[in-house]
Amino acid sequence: MSYKIAFISLGCAKNLVNTEQMMALCRAAGHTVTGDPEGADAAVLNTCGFIESAKSEAIDHILELGRLKAEGKLKKLLVAGCLSQRYREEIRAELPEADGLLGTGSYTEVVSAVEELMAGGRPERFGDIHRTYEDGERMVTTPPYTAYLKIAEGCSNGCAFCVIPRLRGRYRSRSMESLLAEAEGLAARGVKELIVVAQDITRYGLDRKDGSTLAGLLEALCRLPFHWIRLHYLYPEAVTEELIAVVAREKKILHYLDIPIQHCSDGILKAMRRRSTRREIEALFDRLRSVMPDVVLRTSLICGLPGEGEAEFEELCGFLREQRIQRAGVFQFSPEEGTLAAAMDNQVDPETAARRVELVADLQSDIMDDYNRQRLGTVMEVLCEGFDSGEGCYTGRTYADSVEIDGRVLFTAAGVIPAGEFVHVRITGTCDGDLTGEIED
Repeated sequence: MSYKIAFISLGCAKNLVNTEQMMALCRAAGHTVTGDPEGADAAVLNTCGFIESAKSEAIDHILELGRLKAEGKLKKLLVAGCLSQRYREEIRAELPEADGLLGTGSYTEVVSAVEELMAGGRPERFGDIHRTYEDGERMVTTPPYTAYLKIAEGCSNGCAFCVIPRLRGRYRSRSMESLLAEAEGLAARGVKELIVVAQDITRYGLDRKDGSTLAGLLEALCRLPFHWIRLHYLYPEAVTEELIAVVAREKKILHYLDIPIQHCSDGILKAMRRRSTRREIEALFDRLRSVMPDVVLRTSLICGLPGEGEAEFEELCGFLREQRIQRAGVFQFSPEEGTLAAAMDNQVDPETAARRVELVADLQSDIMDDYNRQRLGTVMEVLCEGFDSGEGCYTGRTYADSVEIDGRVLFTAAGVIPAGEFVHVRITGTCDGDLTGEIED
C-alpha cells in the first residue's frame, strides 16, 4: 500500500541530509513524499536535540503535529533524529503524540518503520550509532543551485560542553569514491554552490587510513563543474599547510572559512577540552590572512562556560576587537546532561551568561557593520536567489554569506535575473546588516 508521508527537518544542514536520504528511501518504496503534514498519512519529524533551545523547538513541533492528529488532519507521527536518540524513555512516557521513534542509527529503516506505524504498530528503531550507512540516494530539497555534501558523520573530538558524540557516534569519513559520485550527480543536476559539511571537515579521511584527506577531496571536487565550493566547519588545530595551500590556490573554493573557536581564553579552552591555545588560533588567523587577504572568517562562540569570570569574558571581547572576525554565532552555555561541563564547579549564573551573549552580539554587529561599510563602492559577485516582492528587488549572497546564516545583498536590475545566476553587483549601501546595490553591466 502506498502512503503520503510528510517530512519536517529541524536543526542543522547535516540533519537535513539525513532527512533527504529518508525521503529518497520512501519515494523509492513507492510512497508519496511531501513537506506538508496536513492531509498526510504519516509525518516524519527529524529532530535536533543538541541544546535546550533545539529541544524546545522539537517538542513544540511534536505538540503541533499532535494537534493535527487530534483534528483528523494527520494519522501518524514518527519522531526521528537526535531528540529520539537522546530522550527515548522521556518521549515514550511524556509525549503520547509520538506514535513511533527512530534513532540516529536507524535512518535507513524509515520505510519499514512507517509501514509498521500505518499497520497499527509502535515502531522503535535504535540501531548502532557508530555504523550508520551514509552513501544512500537523496531527495535534495534545497534550491536547485545549492546543495550540501556531507562528507562524514559523528564526532570524536570530545568537547566538554557537547553531547553530539553520544547522539551521532564516533567520527566516520565517507569514502572518496562515494563522495565524488554523489558530487558528480549534484553537478549534473545543475548545482552551482556545493557546501561541504560535517561536524568537523578538517579530520576527513584520517580515520580511514587510506590516504584520504580534505585537501585531496577538495582538489577532486574542484575538477567538477561547480562555481562555488563552501566549507563548514574547520577545527583550528587540524588546519594543515596543505589544506591552506589548496584553499588559496583553487579558485572555486570560497575564501569564507567557518572555524569554530568557542573562546580565546586558554583556561576556558582547556576546560572545554579544546586543542588550541589563543596563540595558536591567532597564528592560524594571521596565516590565513597572509595568503588570502580577502578571507572572511566565521566562528562560533560560547559565553558562560563554568569558570568564565569577568576577566575571561573581557579577554574574549578584547580578542574580538583585535581580530575583527566578520561573522560569528554567539551562544549561551547550555549545561547538557551527560557532558563534563554540566558537572563542573563555578557554574555561571544564566542571567550573567545571557548578558554576556548580548554584549558580544552587539560587539560583533559593529564589526559586521564596519565590514559592510568597507564594501561600499566595490563590485561583488552575487548568487541571485530570486526576486523579493516585499523588498521590491532581487536578493542574493556574496562569497561572504552562507545560506540562511549570514546577510544578503538586495539589488536592482533592469532585466530579469533567474534564481541561481551569478551576477556582478556594485555595492551602494547597507541596511540592517545587509548590503544594497545595483547590477553592474
